[in-house]
Amino acid sequence: MKRVGVLLLGALPVIAAGVYLAVPDDSADSADTASSASSSSPATAESARDDAKDRAEKEREADDALIADLPPGLAAPAKKELAQQLVSSAENSTTKWRTAYGSIEDVGDGDGYTAGIVGFCTGTHDLLMLVERYTEDHPDNGLAEYLPALRKVDGSDSHEGLDPGFTAAWKAEAELPAFRAAQEEERDRVYFEPAVRLAKLDGLGTLGQFVYYDAMVFHGPDTDAEGFYGLRELAMAKARTPGQGGSEKAYLDAFLDVREQAMRDKRPGIDTSRVDTAQRRFLAAGNMKLATPLVWEMYGDTYRVP
Repeated sequence: MKRVGVLLLGALPVIAAGVYLAVPDDSADSADTASSASSSSPATAESARDDAKDRAEKEREADDALIADLPPGLAAPAKKELAQQLVSSAENSTTKWRTAYGSIEDVGDGDGYTAGIVGFCTGTHDLLMLVERYTEDHPDNGLAEYLPALRKVDGSDSHEGLDPGFTAAWKAEAELPAFRAAQEEERDRVYFEPAVRLAKLDGLGTLGQFVYYDAMVFHGPDTDAEGFYGLRELAMAKARTPGQGGSEKAYLDAFLDVREQAMRDKRPGIDTSRVDTAQRRFLAAGNMKLATPLVWEMYGDTYRVP
């Protein structure tokens, strides 16, 4: 769902500059006019930005009211726990997701170290954000000394400045309740809450909300063709969301098609179990509420939730 008001914020300075440059400067009167335009344009642009911000705030409030009237879906405690089990089976090969706070390794996918309960990565900015936010509240933590190195390697698979001590520091910090809580808070802030919110606005039920959440974790909350929002735009070009009057099953099929192709484009030969033998299986069974018991396969292993 595009937020036109938000998009206008970026365009307004350009529009204001265009108005100013179009004023002729061949007379004193014109100069005075230009001077007046020059002094008023920033105020006009600021006013327009404020108006756009107000509209965006009102739209968000309307969305909040809409969501408040909907069933909790994936946000219900039992369903949220189930979602973490499903994601953990893909990220850490276990449904016992609370055992993964201290996990950390370079899996060779080009994203550097992958760590924690949803696979925060040193190369994809989310691990850096986690440590920065954690350090704001706990400045003397054991990971703070690695922040300069984390900023340097962000966006790459480099370990420069991290080896040999970073993995041990991560594991040690993960023994602390405060860092465990920080991982859960960052997971919810960056991945879970935005995914569930948008899925509800798109008219998706509990399964669709999980489909969005898992895609958000794997592809990241980016707007390019490989990011979650880019994939959603591609899927919406193929099928209408339920919120647009379309079929939920047809839209989710289209979304999973787009997502699976993006996975293969990024990593040829990748195992797409998290789509093929999990989410597609639930969708084919018509389990739109993600009701238990659930049985799925991940990388050749079978998982069950009674």
